[in-house]
Amino acid sequence: MNAVYWGLTALSIMGHGDALDRDEMVDFVMSCWDEEAGAFSAHPDHDAHLLSTLSAIQILLMQNALNRVDIDRVLKFILSLQTPSGVFAGDAFWETDTRFVYCAVNALSLLGKLDALDIEKTVAYIRRCRNFDGGFGHVAGAESHASQVFVCVAALAILDRLDEVDQPTLCWWLSERQRPNGGLNGRPEKLEDVCYSFWVLSALAILDKLAWIDSSKLEAFILSVQDTESGGIADRPGDMPDVFHMIFGLAGLSLLGYPGLVDLDPGVLHACEHHRKFGSQEGVEGFAEKDFVICIGIAVGLRSSHHATTDESNTGVQAVECHYVAMIVSYIPTIC
Repeated sequence: MNAVYWGLTALSIMGHGDALDRDEMVDFVMSCWDEEAGAFSAHPDHDAHLLSTLSAIQILLMQNALNRVDIDRVLKFILSLQTPSGVFAGDAFWETDTRFVYCAVNALSLLGKLDALDIEKTVAYIRRCRNFDGGFGHVAGAESHASQVFVCVAALAILDRLDEVDQPTLCWWLSERQRPNGGLNGRPEKLEDVCYSFWVLSALAILDKLAWIDSSKLEAFILSVQDTESGGIADRPGDMPDVFHMIFGLAGLSLLGYPGLVDLDPGVLHACEHHRKFGSQEGVEGFAEKDFVICIGIAVGLRSSHHATTDESNTGVQAVECHYVAMIVSYIPTIC
């Protein structure tokens, strides 16, 4: 389920969201419905999970097919996973993590059901996961990690509670994630990885601090990990590309304002230039076929004409964009 979502989102960022067969995608998503749990699994006949359920909602929303979902049952499933401490489990086996807090908040927001959430209890748990360096861990007392920073900051943004973030300290910690080669790591003393181009940048963008890193060096790093022969983006130069790193590399480039890509709003609260807040009670009602939403934790709106492809600065991704599209399209049928 997640791989289909990553592929669809990567294509959509490049303006090719229609490259995959809509009916096949929707049929695959619905084949992952767990009737007993009232939620979605990662693959048919697997157990329902909160992460897969969020991805399913995101895919169906982008495909204007959310009417296929039993929203009341999904709501019951999500709320059943919140513990007395405020953290969420991912499934019936009760592994807890701030990732699942974010999944719950984002899913409820997309469904227009945030009013059903105990917001104060949820925020209180996120607060407990905040560390002296301004970052957040996967559970209370755990080491700060860039991906956990994203899920906590994004959840707080959706809940309109960014007052809980120690912004100067956190943004300093995030800016320290940049390595000499321009790439970003997830925590001190670790190697750079292209996926942190999104996790770090999105948090900085939500807090309006993108200028705290060297964007030109990061852009050069992301472009350096492309496979110009077969298409795709890898974690580091010379490694094998995959859809996971491709989506987060492209999302990072878009947040940096790279030409030819879709604009991303890392705050998740609205689709650029369009429509209602995700958290509003109207939920997804009234979504038109042309409405375009991507939610990795982000809302998006297409730039007009996707920018002119004759711009010299656009050659980095445009030169291999056709390879990216072909690579993703070749991956997805094996998943569906």
